[in-house]
Amino acid sequence: MPYDFDLFVIGGGSAGVRCGRIAAGHGARVGIAEERFWGGTCVNVGCVPKKIMVNAAEYGQWAQDAAAFGWSIESHGHDWGKLAAARDAEVSRLSGIYTRLLQGAGATVFEARASFLDAHTLQVGDRRITAERIVIATGGRPTRLDIPGAELGLISDDLFALKALPKRVAVLGSGYIALEFACILRGLGAEVDLVYRASLPLRGFDEDIRLALAEALTAQGIRLNADTSPTRIARVGDQFMLSLSTNFMREVDAVFFCTGREPNTAGLGLDAAGIETDANGAVVVDDDHATSRKHVFAIGDVIHRVNLTPMATAVGHALADTLFGGNPRKVSYENVPTAVFTSPPIGTVGMTEAEAAARGPVDVYVTRFTPMRHAISGRAGRRTLMKLIVCQKTRRVLGAHMLGEDAGEIMQGIGIAVVMRATKEDFDRTIGIHPTAAEEFVTLRTRAREAGVA
Repeated sequence: MPYDFDLFVIGGGSAGVRCGRIAAGHGARVGIAEERFWGGTCVNVGCVPKKIMVNAAEYGQWAQDAAAFGWSIESHGHDWGKLAAARDAEVSRLSGIYTRLLQGAGATVFEARASFLDAHTLQVGDRRITAERIVIATGGRPTRLDIPGAELGLISDDLFALKALPKRVAVLGSGYIALEFACILRGLGAEVDLVYRASLPLRGFDEDIRLALAEALTAQGIRLNADTSPTRIARVGDQFMLSLSTNFMREVDAVFFCTGREPNTAGLGLDAAGIETDANGAVVVDDDHATSRKHVFAIGDVIHRVNLTPMATAVGHALADTLFGGNPRKVSYENVPTAVFTSPPIGTVGMTEAEAAARGPVDVYVTRFTPMRHAISGRAGRRTLMKLIVCQKTRRVLGAHMLGEDAGEIMQGIGIAVVMRATKEDFDRTIGIHPTAAEEFVTLRTRAREAGVA
């Protein structure tokens, strides 16, 4: 039986659009469906609008710091509505590009929900469509904690729909999203409580980075409620009362749940197609991203592996090349550089000290300093931390970590070196660019300690 499409992609986010566009470019007959917004979480309610708001918060700090450099600047407060309009216009522009790229490549675009009827048949809006191969790229969605009054709290998507800045905010969680939101809201003028169960924020990151970040968050006036869980949210007039496991309460104007995301698989009809999911709802895939039905693939956040936009687009591209481009290839999930756009930001690539030490002896190089800008501005909590973790046997740099100005920009270049398996001696013989913070990565000569030694 002939199929309607060679490939049908469910989901118009970063992973799905890249896979569909490249496959169409290879000559495949491609259909792609998106029920909400083109570009997915990243473009619409994630990376892009968030980074714009990070920029907005930074301008407020720069305006305050300018006096130390001889500028006389008066601030008349922040215009939330003006920022929102500029942000939303850019989001709309980028979202529109996604559909134009698909159509330009020859893909057929469906603005509708798609779900499985059987292993090769989909219900797409009011149509039944068949496809030889199918890719699930439906991403993830934010979750709320199961506590009384949870429905009164906001999720991460809601930040981008607020009409005004809430003056007092409780942010629940201590991962990427929670910390970025806390810094954005504080930078724009809100009072912020960060509530999290662990002793330090950013579980899974290097311990030195976690410690330094906690100091930086406190210095900018974010109140840290560590080792604490929310127990109830209640409405009190126009405000909300957040009860905590410590028996304290916080009266706030908004509560944000930034307590995790789950794969967006509900209602896809996976059972009808015989596609397996794990206990968390993530689609189970093999090393080729094939599901339990080998002609059906899953990529991006829906497999809940490395939930980063560049990872999703890289895997989508590789899958299209493999299936239709005559170029079978895979993308490594190891040594993926990433950034957390806190204030100051974090950049990291490779192993943490604990991960590396568990595999064998390592040398650890660490430096902390006040960057030149803040030696003049005097702004508290803006010290930079840089760290390299080096295998004693091979001398390879196994991990690089930074908290400080432009950390994400700097770490992209360091990431190339780590992926290329550069040694500490490769770093040492590289000439630094002076005066920059980045040069510290090639001038670290004194070992701070060794780890992983029995």
